[in-house]
Amino acid sequence: MREPDAAFADPRQAVLYDVFDDDRSDLDAYVAIAREIGARRVIDLGCGTGSLAVRLAGDGLSVVGVDPAGASVEVARTKPYADRVTWITGDATALAGDPGEADMVVMTGNVAQVFVSDADWSATLAAARAALRPGGWFVFETRRPEVRDWEGWDVAPTTVSLPDGRTAVVSGTVTVVDLPLVTFERSTTIDEEILTSTSTLRFRERDEIERDLLAHGFAVEDVRDAPDRPGKELVFLARVRFEKGL
Repeated sequence: MREPDAAFADPRQAVLYDVFDDDRSDLDAYVAIAREIGARRVIDLGCGTGSLAVRLAGDGLSVVGVDPAGASVEVARTKPYADRVTWITGDATALAGDPGEADMVVMTGNVAQVFVSDADWSATLAAARAALRPGGWFVFETRRPEVRDWEGWDVAPTTVSLPDGRTAVVSGTVTVVDLPLVTFERSTTIDEEILTSTSTLRFRERDEIERDLLAHGFAVEDVRDAPDRPGKELVFLARVRFEKGL
């Protein structure tokens, strides 16, 4: 699979992720879903800096956090309850050989959209399915392409205060819109050092996602609105629909 973006893989940028995105109320919905379905064993796929993984671990769940960006995983390891999480640096295929006992595999944020190729998306769906017990749940969110949310992603240079007393100037620009792909660049300047990252996301239609889930052994049980971004995102709750090996 493609290498993770510098925003997550560059140690200088990974340590800033939680500073710039400190409101993680978006995770409330996933904590609630884990409780709703009675999940006890959870795999956080694309866990990033581990905000959801450690929160679930703090609730007493058995949690595996998986991410290809080693720098982000290192940040995750410093958080409260991180010692209760099993951390894996790798993409979804790193789960190969897992006994397939997870109650829930979850992907939050932009994770479902970073798989721009059909091959990477298919491999991720297959890995998620293999990691789940019969009847287990695959839960993830994705932006609705018809909303064209990227039209509001440009960020003029903005000064942000850092915890160590320094300041950073952050900016962002959407550079290419070639649907279903959207590419954008982010820049952070600290003490005259310029840190950059380029990201590409794929915007899949709902019917396309449902077909892909079905083809990989899932049944879509529910599709919900994301409570933190009403009208802009869909949260899929899909369930393994038949016994492994059949």
